[in-house]
Amino acid sequence: MIRKIFAIVLIFSFSACAELQQVINQLPQTEAIGNTEIAAGLRQALDFGINKQVSKLTKTDGFLKNELVKIVLPEELQKVDKTLRSIGLSNLADQGVKALNRSAEEAVKEATPIFVNAVKGITFADAKNILIGENNAATQYLTSKTQTALYNKFNPVIKKSFSKVGADKIWNQLINKYNSIPLVSKVNPDLTDYVTGEALKGVFTMIAVEEKDIRTKTASRTTNLLKKVFALQD
Repeated sequence: MIRKIFAIVLIFSFSACAELQQVINQLPQTEAIGNTEIAAGLRQALDFGINKQVSKLTKTDGFLKNELVKIVLPEELQKVDKTLRSIGLSNLADQGVKALNRSAEEAVKEATPIFVNAVKGITFADAKNILIGENNAATQYLTSKTQTALYNKFNPVIKKSFSKVGADKIWNQLINKYNSIPLVSKVNPDLTDYVTGEALKGVFTMIAVEEKDIRTKTASRTTNLLKKVFALQD
C-alpha cells in the first residue's frame, strides 16, 4: 500500500514538474545586453529619425507648414515685417518668410549625409543611462556632441541654398526697401547664421519625434535590435 502511495506521489511530482517547466519555457527569455549593443540600438533609433522624419523637411513646405520647425523671423526683423505690411507690402514680407524656409528645405536635402555620418561616428559613453533617460535623451546627446561641428558644415550649405532658391535676392530687396523708409533704424542681419541655427534645430526636433515614437510605441520598433534594446526601458 505504501509503495502504491509513493508511486502516485512520484508520478504527480513528475507531472507537476513537467507542467512547471512548460510554463517556464513560455516565459519571455531575456539576455544580458551590454553597452555596445545598447549604443547600436540608440544609433539605429537616431538613423530612423533621419530616414523617417528629417526626410520630411526636404519636401516643399517641409519647414514652412510644419509648426514644430517653421522658421519665423528673428526678433530684430519682426519690426521689418510689421512695417512693410503696414505700408502695403505684405506680399513681399510673405515672400521673405517663405524664402527662409525654402532655403532650409533645400539645405537639409543636401546635408542629410552630414547627419547620417554624425550618428555613425557618435560614441555613447554611458548608453544605459541614455536608454533609461528622457524620451529625447539620445537626440539631446547627439546634439551636445555634434552641434558645433554640424553648424560649421551646414553653414556653407545654407549659404549655397540661399542663392539656389533666390532667398538672397528676395531679402536684399526686402531689406533695401525697409532701409529706404524715412526715420527707421537700418538693419543688416546675418540671415545665413540665423537660418543655419534654425534649420539645425528643426533637424534635431524631428529626430527627437522619432526617438519618442520608438520609446513609447512598441509597434515603431521595427527591427530585432530596436525591440531588444528598448524593451529594457519599458
